[in-house]
Amino acid sequence: MLGYAAPLQRLIDELSKLPGIGPKSAQRLAFYLLNAEEADVAALGEAILQIKSEIGRCQECFNYATEQLCPICQDPTRDCTVLCIVEQPSDLMALERAGEFRGLYHVLGGALSPVEGLGPGDLNISQLRRRIQELGCQEVILATSPTVEGDATAEFLRGELAGLVERITRIALGLPVGGDLDYADQVTLARSLRGRTLMEE
Repeated sequence: MLGYAAPLQRLIDELSKLPGIGPKSAQRLAFYLLNAEEADVAALGEAILQIKSEIGRCQECFNYATEQLCPICQDPTRDCTVLCIVEQPSDLMALERAGEFRGLYHVLGGALSPVEGLGPGDLNISQLRRRIQELGCQEVILATSPTVEGDATAEFLRGELAGLVERITRIALGLPVGGDLDYADQVTLARSLRGRTLMEE
C-alpha cells in the first residue's frame, strides 16, 4: 500500500502528538503547511523555536515570562496583600482577561493527582508559603479547577496555609451566564446554591 513521503508522514506524526489534534486533523494541517508559502512555514517554525529559547518561568509566581519576572510581578500597582492561586499559566490568563483581579498570582504547576503521580512535592507549594510570608498576604484565593483534582488541591492548600494568612477563599463555582437550570448537573447546581451572594440594590 502506498504511503506518504517520509517527511510528510513525520510531520503528520509530530502534529498528532499535540493536544486535541487527532490523525485526521494532523493530516489536514500537514497538507495545509505543504501548500503554504515557504516564508509562512518558516515563520511558524521560527515562532515555535523562539518560545522554547526565549520564554521561561517567572522566578516569583511561575507564570511564563521573557525576563526574570513576569509583567504582573513587575507591576507596582498590584495589590500584594491578595494572592490568587492557579494551576497553570493559562488559568492566570483567563482570570486576567476578566479584568476584575488586581492582586498577584501564584502558579502551582498542576494539581494533586495520585493517578498521574503528582504529589505536593511536585507543585510550587513551598515557594507559595515563602511568598505569603514575604508579601505579608492577608488573603489567598484558591482558583483551582472545579475537578476532583482541583478540589483536592484546594482542600490540601487550605490545611497547609491555615495560620499563615488571615483569609483563605475559594472562587465561586456554579452556573455560567446564559445557562439553563434544566441542563445543569447536580454538582453544579449544588455549588451554585452554596456560593450564592446577596443581591445588591
